[in-house]
Amino acid sequence: MLAGRRVLLGVTGGIAAYKTAHLARSLEGAGALVTVVMTESATRFVGPDTFAALVGGSVHTSLWERPGDVLHVRLAHESDLVVVAPATANLLAKVATGLADDLLTSLLLEYRGPIVMAPAMHTGMWEHPATSGNVEILRSRAVRFVGPESGSLAHGDEGMGRMAEPASIVAEAAAALGASSSGDLQGRVVVVTAGPTYEAIDPVRFIGNHSSGKMGMSVASEARRRGADVRLVLGPGTVPPPPGVEVERVTSAEEMRTAVMRHLEAADIVVMAAAVADFRPKRAASAKIKKDEGTPDLPLEPTPDILRELGEIRRPGMVLVGFAAETGDVEAAGRAKLASKGVDLLVANEVGRPGTGFGSDTDHAAVIDEAGPGVPLRWWTKTELATELLDRAVTRLG
Repeated sequence: MLAGRRVLLGVTGGIAAYKTAHLARSLEGAGALVTVVMTESATRFVGPDTFAALVGGSVHTSLWERPGDVLHVRLAHESDLVVVAPATANLLAKVATGLADDLLTSLLLEYRGPIVMAPAMHTGMWEHPATSGNVEILRSRAVRFVGPESGSLAHGDEGMGRMAEPASIVAEAAAALGASSSGDLQGRVVVVTAGPTYEAIDPVRFIGNHSSGKMGMSVASEARRRGADVRLVLGPGTVPPPPGVEVERVTSAEEMRTAVMRHLEAADIVVMAAAVADFRPKRAASAKIKKDEGTPDLPLEPTPDILRELGEIRRPGMVLVGFAAETGDVEAAGRAKLASKGVDLLVANEVGRPGTGFGSDTDHAAVIDEAGPGVPLRWWTKTELATELLDRAVTRLG
């Protein structure tokens, strides 16, 4: 995918810039034609001459180095892919808000092709709500993220925020070019569920869970990027949906079931990423239950098992993907659920520990495949996991 493709490599000011020199060499080794754009702060960590020696002299550091060339427009129009590594918190904030005060941010605002970003920063900066919000904005605009990873940081610190290794970034770059050029889901209908369901106790209270919808949004965004007609059935209280997809908002498990069934006949792939509540009150009170009335009698009943029902009624050729939030022996629980639900692929996702599960940008998860070898328990970004699932689904579709 990279051979002969024009890759613009953006380098920003972080200590991980030293790894970007290895990334530049790896991209060249894969056959890419690499042009490097460095921010001013990036040059304080690695000199432009280093990259010039690695990529044959195509290195730019200033918006003004060729005043008559409109350099940021030319570079944006000549590139098949942009990779930013490291992508600092400052760069993410600028691009999310549309700032264009240097060569790199100006060409990113002009550019319309696939973008891969490899964040690198200290843990506190990565986990700050401002950074999380900027990442979600960029994901909604089809930016692909690889990493960050947990490991050694500057000044001897440890934690989440280490830039992904060059090999992982190269793989993501190839996947981005493959997705943008192949359109391997063109003409296909992909139904995705995302977010929680809320089961009413009374007009004020409900039974629910902490799902943010991030995983389902990543699947919907990746499917849309690959050309699919995406139908997103979205529970309440989620992050914003990606552009270009059809959204149907629901609240309860019963509403989600009705919506999914409505789209089922047209669906080629169904990805059930929603965290559907397992139980609901047998009767929701019509008025608010008052605290001074004492502890209420609240008998529960199971909600519809949508995934199991889909496994029983789906038509031949349709690919069905399920998710299971698990603790303990995650993979064993996932294999049991794959068999009992009748699905093709199942993600067994560990919950109950930092950095994985509801609301996180990463997952500690296994992919269990009914047809053969899956992927053992490992760390993923949600984008990486979405790509893995859709790659496997496409293979089944033939």
